Amino acid sequence: MAIKINARETNLKIGKTPGYYYVMTPELYIALNKDKVIKEAALRSGVNKGVMQACWDAAGEVIKAWATEGHSVAIPGLGTMRFTVRSKAVADVNKVKTSLIKCRRIVFTPDVDLKEELANTSIQITCYDRNGEIVKRVTSADDGTVEDPDNTGEGGENTGNGGASPNPSEGGENNGGTTGGEGDDNGGGDGNGGGDGPIGDAE
Repeated sequence: MAIKINARETNLKIGKTPGYYYVMTPELYIALNKDKVIKEAALRSGVNKGVMQACWDAAGEVIKAWATEGHSVAIPGLGTMRFTVRSKAVADVNKVKTSLIKCRRIVFTPDVDLKEELANTSIQITCYDRNGEIVKRVTSADDGTVEDPDNTGEGGENTGNGGASPNPSEGGENNGGTTGGEGDDNGGGDGNGGGDGPIGDAE
């Protein structure tokens, strides 16, 4: 098995050095619907499909209920998930209000076994030029590092727009950021985002 990546020559017009760059994105197959997943799980476990469906639905309801109560909930065989928020920080307690919350977030932390599976999976890259022609195929020899969502630099977590900027200093794929951050850095500008105060994960 391998993860398939497409590297397409794309005209990037942002940053100090605009031009054509090969931008990598994962090649995704059609989404598998819940019924197909349940059917396959029933076949592999020897459990009746109706029973598997009932267990699946019950587990989903339990996870939602406990997560909204503030728990970090185990998803068997995969990892844990929890709800959190991204919000601004203020020095004055009188300014604390719900409008400081930028967004609500779902954080998934994979199990060690799942991370090892991903780390050991090879990556195959197909390169396409600006005309859509295949110019190169590569089997990646990266070190297999898997990002840890709990250690990406709580606070800023600057997430660039998929490496859209050819200059590393301009936000492309900046995962982690510095503690507290400075506004929302979404890959553009000078990395200082909105500059309207620290933003972090309130947990």
